[in-house]
Amino acid sequence: MQASVFVGTSLDGFLARLDHSFDFLPADGGEPHGYREFMATVDALVIGRKTYEVVLGMEPWPYGDKSVIVLSSSELKPAPPQAKVQRMSGEPHKIWAELEAKGYRHIYVDGGITVQRFLAARLIHRIVITRVPVVIGSGIPLFGSVPHDIRLRHVATRSFRDGMVQSEYHTDRTREEDIRPLW
Repeated sequence: MQASVFVGTSLDGFLARLDHSFDFLPADGGEPHGYREFMATVDALVIGRKTYEVVLGMEPWPYGDKSVIVLSSSELKPAPPQAKVQRMSGEPHKIWAELEAKGYRHIYVDGGITVQRFLAARLIHRIVITRVPVVIGSGIPLFGSVPHDIRLRHVATRSFRDGMVQSEYHTDRTREEDIRPLW
């Protein structure tokens, strides 16, 4: 199994504002930047409860028929009828083993704390960051403190007409034969 992160951040590295809103991101997603192509390769999403609660307010449900695993030790707010949502809890390695046993091949890890925990556990293979040209000053950071250095290998960077800049990195877990480039 492999795990990827595909996120948009402010130029100063924030995923969302402190109130968990991300109104600084283009409302329509901006020009195409590979998200649809990326999602076509994903079997399931692994997100935290706070990210899930933000996504619940989106119309339509943004993940289509993809399985969504929400990490939470407490009960979840009800999902829309068409959503495939499952709650799990535990350390990243436990979650990983359970998902791998279920046959998932490529998971999309999203949400600040969830990304940070999976990255610190050395379970992430690919990170794609699209930086939006706005400085918001404070918010929920993509990266937090880590127990060890996490070395990344730069794969590619591309820029878009609207000023967004996207970079792809692979971690030391990445086997090149396992990941096809996004562009």
